[in-house]
Parts: sequence; structure tokens; C-alpha cells
Amino acid sequence: MTRALFQVYYFVRSAIAGLRGSPLTTGVCIATIAVATIPLGGLWVVTGNMRALLDQFGSELQLTAFLDPKVRSDQGRSLAAKASAIDGVERVEFVSQEEALERFRTRLGGTALLEALETNPLPASLSIALAEEARAPEAVARVSEALHALPGVEDVAGGETWIEGYGRALRLVRSAGLGLGLVLATATLLIVANTIRLAVYARRDELEILSLVGASRTYLRVPFLLEGVVQGAIGGLLGVGLLFAIFHVAVPQLRDALELFLGWSDPSFLSPRNVAILVAGGAAFGLTGAGVAALRTRVS
Repeated sequence: MTRALFQVYYFVRSAIAGLRGSPLTTGVCIATIAVATIPLGGLWVVTGNMRALLDQFGSELQLTAFLDPKVRSDQGRSLAAKASAIDGVERVEFVSQEEALERFRTRLGGTALLEALETNPLPASLSIALAEEARAPEAVARVSEALHALPGVEDVAGGETWIEGYGRALRLVRSAGLGLGLVLATATLLIVANTIRLAVYARRDELEILSLVGASRTYLRVPFLLEGVVQGAIGGLLGVGLLFAIFHVAVPQLRDALELFLGWSDPSFLSPRNVAILVAGGAAFGLTGAGVAALRTRVS
């Protein structure tokens, strides 16, 4: 037990000494991982907010089935009962022509134009709320098709087209983020690995002495792996901090545009769990880079 504790103490002490003894290489590794973390975290922020916006619109999505003017109120209520039986429909409300006109008048606040109408131009309709599992574009299309098949339904309108297009945009952003992530990960690993190799070369005399007294290759490599983990974690934390600053500077400038185009101006930053994942990812980058450097460099 004492020997194991001594080994841990040696590894930690050697890693700290290595970080202090090569500030330039340490700074390069940390900066590289931080720079890679910012765009990856930024894409995560964008896709997370796009997903939240899509979920918000999906939860508010309703279909409206406009009825033939010849459909009477009792027939409309019968159609509402039939629509309620469609798979994916949560509830249905029958809106008569009179109710539709009254709702329209309430929204407009009452105008002389409405008072001048001799007849009610608004059709009766069914207002359909969808179950949560039926808010995907494919499910909405199936419900819409089933509503069209009901006798007396002239047309079905809703926001499913917008949601489908927005879903495609979200998938495109995710695919682009995956491609960018692979490129950044490869470049980061190469830079970190080559930087740590310089640190290994700088301490080759010490390593040769330890090798001569019987130290194994694993024993010699562990401090460099610990250095990589520490550098990666600090780089990930620094990258998240810079991203947080950029987010809080940029969002107030974009708030009006978000409100104008999306009707939504309250984007959120990464959750604590996602921040922890990014920092852990930075540590993993550092560990992998150090491992590659240790394998490619003779340390004994």
C-alpha cells in the first residue's frame, strides 16, 4: 500500500514538475484545446436552442380542419368525435361559424369592417391538438391525411410544413457540426501529441536515468499522461469560459433579430451537465494526445 501511494505521489509530482518546467508547451496544449472547444461548444449551443425551439413549437402545434359550409353544427360535432378517434389526436374542439367570427372579432378588438359584413365569411372548423408522440413531421402528415378523408372536411392547415423545414435545418447543422468536430479533433490531437513529444524530448536525460535504474516504460509514461489530462481539462474549462463570455455578449445584440424572425428571443447556454461533458472531452483530448506522443516517442 505504501509503495502504491509513493508511486501515485511520484506520478503527480512529476506531472506538476513537467507542467511547470515547460510553460510554453503547456500553454500551447491548453490554448489548442480551448480553441477547439469554442466552435464545438458553440455548435452545441446552437443545436440545443434549435431543438428547444422546435419542441416549443411542436408542443403548441395544432391542426385546423375547415369544414364545408353545408355542414351543420350537429354534423360538425359528430365529425369532431370521429377526428378524436384518429391515432395521434389528443383532443378536438368544434368551432362553429358564429364562434369563429366572435374569436376573430375579439382578436381585432372590434372594427367597423366586421360590423359592415352582411354574411359570416368564416367557415366552421375543427381545432385539433396533437399528442406528443404525433408532433413529428411524418406523424403530423398522417393525421392530416386522415382528417382530409373525413366527409365534410374541405382543407387542413397547420404549422407542420414549418416544423418539417426547421427539422431539416437542425439535421443539417448537426451534420455540419459532426464534420467540423472530426476535423478539429484530428487537428487538436496532432498538435497536442507533437507538443507533448517536445516535452518528452526536453526530459530525455531524466527518463534515461530512470530507465537505467529499472523504471518500466509504463512508469515513465504515466506522468506525461497525467500532464495531458490536466492540460486538456484546463483547456476545456477555458474554452467553455470564453464561449460563455461570447454568448452573453452576442445574445443581447441578436435578441431583436431572434424575436423578429422566430418570435423567440430567450436562448439558453449549455447545461451544467453539458459543460462537464465538454471539460471531460478536453481532458480526453489531452490524454489521447499524450498517449499518442508517448507511444511514438522512445521514453526508455
